[in-house]
Amino acid sequence: MRFLLTDEQRAFGDSLDAMLTSADTPAAARAWAAGDPAPGLALWSRLAEAGVFALAAPQAYEGVGPLPVELAVAFTALGRHAVPGPVVETVAAAALLTRLAESGEAGPAKRLLPGLVTGESTATLAGGRGAYALDADAADVTLVVSEEGAGPWPGADRSARLCIAHGHGPVRVSADPARRLAVPAAGGEVIAEGRQVARAAAYAGDVARLVTAAQALGVGRALLDRTVAYVKQRTQFGTPIGSFQAVKHRLADTLIGLEFARPLLYGAALSMAPADIAAAKVTAGEAAYAAARTALQLHGAIGYTEELDLSLWLRKARPLRDAWGTPALCRATVLAG
Repeated sequence: MRFLLTDEQRAFGDSLDAMLTSADTPAAARAWAAGDPAPGLALWSRLAEAGVFALAAPQAYEGVGPLPVELAVAFTALGRHAVPGPVVETVAAAALLTRLAESGEAGPAKRLLPGLVTGESTATLAGGRGAYALDADAADVTLVVSEEGAGPWPGADRSARLCIAHGHGPVRVSADPARRLAVPAAGGEVIAEGRQVARAAAYAGDVARLVTAAQALGVGRALLDRTVAYVKQRTQFGTPIGSFQAVKHRLADTLIGLEFARPLLYGAALSMAPADIAAAKVTAGEAAYAAARTALQLHGAIGYTEELDLSLWLRKARPLRDAWGTPALCRATVLAG
C-alpha cells in the first residue's frame, strides 16, 4: 500500500496552506468564537473555490469526488490553520447525501449537495434526539439522523430517518470557544427514512472520523511548529531553552507521535475501512493532545493566556480527540475489526 502523496496532492496541500496563511485565520477564529461568523464565512467561500467541499461529492452534484486522500490533505491544512466552522460536518453531510443518492434516494442530494459543494450553504450534522450539533447557529442546514425510539447514532442494519431541523436550542459553552454547540430543535422536515439512511449515516460517520483525524494532525503540527519557534527565543540563564536536553527530548517525542499518525491517516483514507479509520483517529487525536500538553508546558505562563494565538490550537486538541469517536470507542472499533 502506498502512503506517499503524489506531486498533485502535495501541490494541493501547499496551495491551501498558502491561501490560509494569507487569510488571517486566527482573526476569523476569534470572531467566530465571539458569535460573528462573517469573517469565517468569507474564508468558507475561499475554501469552496479551492475545491475542498467538492472532494466529498461526485461529479453529478458539482463535485470531483469522493476523494478521501485529498480530503485528508485538505483537513490537515485546515487544522494547521485553526479554520473555524462546521467543516467536518459539512463534508460528512455531503458524504451522507452522496451515499443516499447511490442507494436510489437522490432527492435530498439534488436539493442540498450543489449548495454545499459551491459553498453557497453550510451544513451541520447531529446523530439522534438530544445530541449536540456543531455551529447550528451559523449553519444554513442542520441535519439530524436518528432511529425512531432509540439512542444517538443508529446502527447500519437498522431503519433510520434523516430530518432537517428547524431551529436549535441555546448555544452551549465548549472547551474550544470556536466550537459552538447546540441541540437541534425536535421534529423538523423528514427528507428520507429507511435502512438506506442508517447505512449512509454509518458511512458519513466514518468520513467525519477520518477528516477529524486529519484536522487533529494539523492542529498537532501547528502546536509543535509554534513551540519549536518559541523555545529558540525563550532563554534561561542566558541560553535558549531549546538547547536543553530535556526540552529536545520532549519535542522529539511529540514529533514522533505526529509522524506515526500520518501514515495511519493516509492508509485509512486509501482503505476507508472502519477499523483503519478508527486507528488513525485515536492515534492522531492522542498525538495532537500530547502536542498541546508539550506546547503548554514549554511556553510556560504565557501559554495560558487567551491573547496568545497559541490558545486557538491548544483549546482544539482535546475536543478534536473526542469528536466523532472518543479514544475508547475508536480502540473498541479497532479490536472489533
